[in-house]
Amino acid sequence: MKVLIIEDEKPAARRLSRMLGELNIEVHTMLHSVEESIAWFNNNEHPDVIFLDIQLSDGLSFEIFDAVTTIKSSIIFTTAYDEYALKAFKLNSVDYLLKPIDDEDLETAINKYKDQHTNKQQIKLDFDDIKKLLINPMDRVYKKRFTTKVGQHLKIFSVEDIECFYSENKGTYLHTNENRNYLIDTTLELLEEELNPETFFRVSRKFFININAIKDIISYTNSRLQIKLNHFDEYDIIVSRERVKEFKTWLE
Repeated sequence: MKVLIIEDEKPAARRLSRMLGELNIEVHTMLHSVEESIAWFNNNEHPDVIFLDIQLSDGLSFEIFDAVTTIKSSIIFTTAYDEYALKAFKLNSVDYLLKPIDDEDLETAINKYKDQHTNKQQIKLDFDDIKKLLINPMDRVYKKRFTTKVGQHLKIFSVEDIECFYSENKGTYLHTNENRNYLIDTTLELLEEELNPETFFRVSRKFFININAIKDIISYTNSRLQIKLNHFDEYDIIVSRERVKEFKTWLE
């Protein structure tokens, strides 16, 4: 399997390369910009699989496919866009890895590619539709309330009253500004499509946090950040190194 990584953040590209190496997959080339990628595709044999970041230093990676229309490689997106693009990826049967990339998710994506390759399944990628969703996202309606069962009663929580969502022992919980935790019937993956990204940010695989609940942001080891919320103190909330840049952008 010939693999190419297109990722503008070199530490993230090297990390992904190491993770693929642990799956006995060798990365032949790493590219970091639209311009560099176009030149490479015009002068090299195209790979079996491209791990493709969307936002590169000099533009959207879709520009590569506008310039080089002969690319037939399978594509696995590596993206921090966890909102509008996500649904488009699913509708087009395109696999994606939400940053920060998880070992298990990576292995699942590789296995999906192998299954499609074995069955000679042809995936049609509609880059124009995905690009439109990224550049001019349609109006979205996000959840304003969540319910949970407490004994024989149902409690209703407005999103404004929720400091964070987190996962523990295969369950998903919300934590309120009254310093209470409640088990809810959903997953963090489903919450990615239900929460307003202006208010909530997924800092790690375990936590979504509400920007209005942040009390303090502290420098942490290995270029990470630690988040202190107004009331939640059961676990350390750490922004992974790969998400720090996007987190800072979100704060602004």
